[in-house]
Amino acid sequence: DCPGKEGTGGRKRNLTLLRNKLYMGQRRRTEPVVEGTTTAGDHGNLRRSQSDRTEYSQKLQEKMAPQAVSSTPATPPQEDKEEEEVSRRMMARRVKIIAELLQTEKDYISDLDLCIKEVIQPLRNMQIARFDVDGLFSNIELVHQLSAKLLSLLEEATTDVEPPMQIIGEVFLQIKGPLEDTYKIYCYHHDDAHTMLEYYEKDEELKQHLRDCVQSLK
Repeated sequence: DCPGKEGTGGRKRNLTLLRNKLYMGQRRRTEPVVEGTTTAGDHGNLRRSQSDRTEYSQKLQEKMAPQAVSSTPATPPQEDKEEEEVSRRMMARRVKIIAELLQTEKDYISDLDLCIKEVIQPLRNMQIARFDVDGLFSNIELVHQLSAKLLSLLEEATTDVEPPMQIIGEVFLQIKGPLEDTYKIYCYHHDDAHTMLEYYEKDEELKQHLRDCVQSLK
Protein backbone atom coordinates (compact mmCIF):
# COMPACT_ATOMS: atom_id res chain seq x y z
CA ASP A 1 0.00 0.00 0.00
CA CYS A 2 2.84 2.43 0.77
CA PRO A 3 4.47 2.19 -2.65
CA GLY A 4 1.06 2.63 -4.24
CA LYS A 5 0.36 5.71 -2.18
CA GLU A 6 3.73 7.15 -3.06
CA GLY A 7 3.01 6.52 -6.74
CA THR A 8 -0.32 8.25 -6.46
CA GLY A 9 1.26 11.22 -4.71
CA GLY A 10 3.98 11.42 -7.37
CA ARG A 11 1.41 11.44 -10.16
CA LYS A 12 -0.47 14.25 -8.41
CA ARG A 13 2.73 16.28 -8.13
CA ASN A 14 3.54 15.61 -11.81
CA LEU A 15 0.00 16.66 -12.78
CA THR A 16 0.34 19.85 -10.78
CA LEU A 17 3.67 20.67 -12.44
CA LEU A 18 2.17 19.95 -15.87
CA ARG A 19 -0.73 22.31 -15.22
CA ASN A 20 1.65 25.02 -14.08
CA LYS A 21 3.75 24.59 -17.23
CA LEU A 22 0.68 24.74 -19.43
CA TYR A 23 -0.54 27.87 -17.59
CA MET A 24 2.82 29.58 -17.93
CA GLY A 25 3.00 28.60 -21.58
CA GLN A 26 -0.42 30.13 -22.19
CA ARG A 27 0.67 33.37 -20.47
CA ARG A 28 3.80 33.54 -22.61
CA ARG A 29 1.66 33.27 -25.75
CA THR A 30 -0.81 36.00 -24.67
CA GLU A 31 1.36 38.51 -22.72
CA PRO A 32 4.35 40.64 -23.79
CA VAL A 33 7.60 38.76 -23.60
CA VAL A 34 9.94 40.04 -20.90
CA GLU A 35 13.46 38.75 -20.73
CA GLY A 36 14.56 36.90 -17.62
CA THR A 37 12.61 34.97 -15.06
CA THR A 38 9.14 35.68 -13.84
CA THR A 39 10.50 37.79 -11.01
CA ALA A 40 12.76 39.64 -13.37
CA GLY A 41 9.78 40.13 -15.71
CA ASP A 42 7.81 41.73 -12.93
CA HIS A 43 10.64 44.20 -12.29
CA GLY A 44 10.87 44.81 -16.04
CA ASN A 45 7.20 45.76 -16.18
CA LEU A 46 7.70 48.06 -13.18
CA ARG A 47 10.71 49.75 -14.76
CA ARG A 48 8.80 50.18 -17.97
CA SER A 49 5.87 51.68 -16.10
CA GLN A 50 8.12 54.21 -14.34
CA SER A 51 9.77 55.04 -17.66
CA ASP A 52 6.37 55.62 -19.25
CA ARG A 53 5.35 57.97 -16.44
CA THR A 54 8.62 59.88 -16.74
CA GLU A 55 8.25 60.21 -20.51
CA TYR A 56 4.64 61.33 -20.15
CA SER A 57 5.62 63.88 -17.56
CA GLN A 58 8.31 65.26 -19.86
CA LYS A 59 5.91 65.45 -22.80
CA LEU A 60 3.31 67.13 -20.63
CA GLN A 61 5.83 69.72 -19.48
CA GLU A 62 6.88 70.32 -23.08
CA LYS A 63 3.25 70.68 -24.09
CA MET A 64 2.45 73.08 -21.27
CA ALA A 65 5.57 75.15 -21.70
CA PRO A 66 4.35 76.96 -24.88
CA GLN A 67 0.97 77.62 -23.23
CA ALA A 68 2.65 79.19 -20.23
CA VAL A 69 4.69 81.38 -22.54
CA SER A 70 1.65 82.33 -24.59
CA SER A 71 -0.33 83.29 -21.47
CA THR A 72 2.38 85.78 -20.51
CA PRO A 73 4.07 86.56 -23.81
CA ALA A 74 7.50 88.03 -23.62
CA THR A 75 8.02 91.15 -25.72
CA PRO A 76 10.52 90.49 -28.51
CA PRO A 77 13.67 92.62 -28.38
CA GLN A 78 12.71 94.32 -31.66
CA GLU A 79 9.35 95.45 -30.22
CA ASP A 80 11.12 96.72 -27.10
CA LYS A 81 13.38 98.85 -29.27
CA GLU A 82 10.42 100.18 -31.27
CA GLU A 83 8.52 101.11 -28.09
CA GLU A 84 11.58 102.85 -26.69
CA GLU A 85 12.00 104.77 -29.95
CA VAL A 86 8.34 105.87 -29.92
CA SER A 87 8.64 106.98 -26.30
CA ARG A 88 11.84 108.86 -27.08
CA ARG A 89 10.22 110.70 -30.02
CA MET A 90 7.14 111.58 -27.96
CA MET A 91 9.28 112.93 -25.13
CA ALA A 92 11.39 114.96 -27.57
CA ARG A 93 8.20 116.41 -29.08
CA ARG A 94 6.85 117.26 -25.62
CA VAL A 95 10.09 119.03 -24.69
CA LYS A 96 9.90 121.03 -27.93
CA ILE A 97 6.28 122.07 -27.30
CA ILE A 98 7.04 123.21 -23.76
CA ALA A 99 10.05 125.22 -24.98
CA GLU A 100 7.87 126.84 -27.66
CA LEU A 101 5.23 127.66 -25.05
CA LEU A 102 7.81 129.38 -22.86
CA GLN A 103 9.27 131.33 -25.76
CA THR A 104 5.83 132.44 -26.97
CA GLU A 105 4.98 133.71 -23.50
CA LYS A 106 8.28 135.59 -23.30
CA ASP A 107 7.64 137.24 -26.69
CA TYR A 108 4.11 138.17 -25.65
CA ILE A 109 5.34 139.81 -22.46
CA SER A 110 8.01 141.67 -24.43
CA ASP A 111 5.32 143.06 -26.76
CA LEU A 112 3.21 144.13 -23.79
CA ASP A 113 6.24 145.84 -22.24
CA LEU A 114 6.81 147.84 -25.42
CA CYS A 115 3.14 148.75 -25.69
CA ILE A 116 3.00 150.02 -22.10
CA LYS A 117 6.32 151.90 -22.21
CA GLU A 118 6.17 153.31 -25.74
CA VAL A 119 2.45 153.87 -26.25
CA ILE A 120 0.31 153.90 -23.11
CA GLN A 121 2.58 155.84 -20.78
CA PRO A 122 3.48 158.57 -23.35
CA LEU A 123 -0.20 159.03 -24.22
CA ARG A 124 -1.07 159.34 -20.55
CA ASN A 125 1.69 161.86 -20.05
CA MET A 126 0.20 164.00 -22.83
CA GLN A 127 -3.03 164.28 -20.84
CA ILE A 128 -5.19 164.84 -23.90
CA ALA A 129 -8.71 165.49 -22.65
CA ARG A 130 -10.51 163.82 -25.57
CA PHE A 131 -8.22 160.81 -25.59
CA ASP A 132 -9.42 157.98 -23.32
CA VAL A 133 -6.25 155.91 -22.87
CA ASP A 134 -7.77 153.48 -20.37
CA GLY A 135 -10.83 152.98 -22.57
CA LEU A 136 -8.64 152.28 -25.59
CA PHE A 137 -6.27 149.81 -23.91
CA SER A 138 -8.66 148.42 -21.29
CA ASN A 139 -6.89 146.39 -18.57
CA ILE A 140 -3.84 145.54 -20.65
CA GLU A 141 -1.51 146.33 -17.77
CA LEU A 142 -3.27 143.70 -15.65
CA VAL A 143 -2.90 141.28 -18.58
CA HIS A 144 0.83 142.02 -18.53
CA GLN A 145 1.08 141.28 -14.80
CA LEU A 146 -0.83 138.02 -15.16
CA SER A 147 1.28 136.92 -18.14
CA ALA A 148 4.45 137.60 -16.16
CA LYS A 149 3.07 135.45 -13.34
CA LEU A 150 2.25 132.66 -15.77
CA LEU A 151 5.74 132.77 -17.25
CA SER A 152 7.25 132.65 -13.78
CA LEU A 153 5.22 129.55 -12.88
CA LEU A 154 6.16 127.85 -16.16
CA GLU A 155 9.84 128.53 -15.62
CA GLU A 156 9.60 127.25 -12.07
CA ALA A 157 7.99 124.02 -13.33
CA THR A 158 10.65 123.41 -16.01
CA THR A 159 13.95 124.85 -14.74
CA ASP A 160 16.31 122.14 -13.43
CA VAL A 161 13.51 119.56 -13.75
CA GLU A 162 13.88 116.42 -15.86
CA PRO A 163 11.49 116.45 -18.88
CA PRO A 164 9.38 113.49 -17.67
CA MET A 165 8.82 115.29 -14.36
CA GLN A 166 7.77 118.64 -15.86
CA ILE A 167 4.09 119.04 -14.94
CA ILE A 168 2.71 121.89 -17.07
CA GLY A 169 -1.01 121.23 -16.68
CA GLU A 170 -0.89 122.02 -12.96
CA VAL A 171 0.39 125.52 -13.77
CA PHE A 172 -2.63 126.35 -15.92
CA LEU A 173 -5.02 124.84 -13.38
CA GLN A 174 -3.42 126.97 -10.68
CA ILE A 175 -3.83 130.20 -12.64
CA LYS A 176 -7.12 129.28 -14.33
CA GLY A 177 -9.30 131.60 -12.23
CA PRO A 178 -7.20 134.78 -12.64
CA LEU A 179 -6.84 134.10 -16.38
CA GLU A 180 -10.61 133.89 -16.80
CA ASP A 181 -11.28 137.02 -14.74
CA THR A 182 -8.61 139.12 -16.47
CA TYR A 183 -9.32 138.18 -20.08
CA LYS A 184 -13.06 138.34 -19.51
CA ILE A 185 -12.67 142.09 -18.95
CA TYR A 186 -10.22 142.55 -21.83
CA CYS A 187 -12.43 140.68 -24.31
CA TYR A 188 -15.57 142.44 -23.11
CA HIS A 189 -14.09 145.87 -23.96
CA HIS A 190 -12.34 144.80 -27.16
CA ASP A 191 -15.09 145.83 -29.59
CA ASP A 192 -15.53 149.19 -27.87
CA ALA A 193 -11.78 149.82 -28.02
CA HIS A 194 -11.74 149.01 -31.72
CA THR A 195 -14.59 151.46 -32.39
CA MET A 196 -12.80 154.09 -30.33
CA LEU A 197 -9.56 153.62 -32.31
CA GLU A 198 -11.41 154.10 -35.60
CA TYR A 199 -12.82 157.34 -34.25
CA TYR A 200 -9.43 158.63 -33.09
CA GLU A 201 -7.87 157.90 -36.47
CA LYS A 202 -10.28 160.40 -38.00
CA ASP A 203 -8.85 163.13 -35.81
CA GLU A 204 -5.58 164.28 -37.39
CA GLU A 205 -4.01 165.44 -34.12
CA LEU A 206 -4.82 162.21 -32.30
CA LYS A 207 -3.86 160.21 -35.35
CA GLN A 208 -0.45 161.86 -35.35
CA HIS A 209 0.08 160.96 -31.71
CA LEU A 210 -0.68 157.34 -32.55
CA ARG A 211 1.74 157.45 -35.47
CA ASP A 212 4.47 158.76 -33.23
CA CYS A 213 3.89 155.93 -30.82
CA VAL A 214 4.01 153.35 -33.62
CA GLN A 215 7.21 154.89 -34.94
CA SER A 216 8.72 154.68 -31.46
CA LEU A 217 7.82 150.99 -31.35
CA LYS A 218 9.58 150.40 -34.67
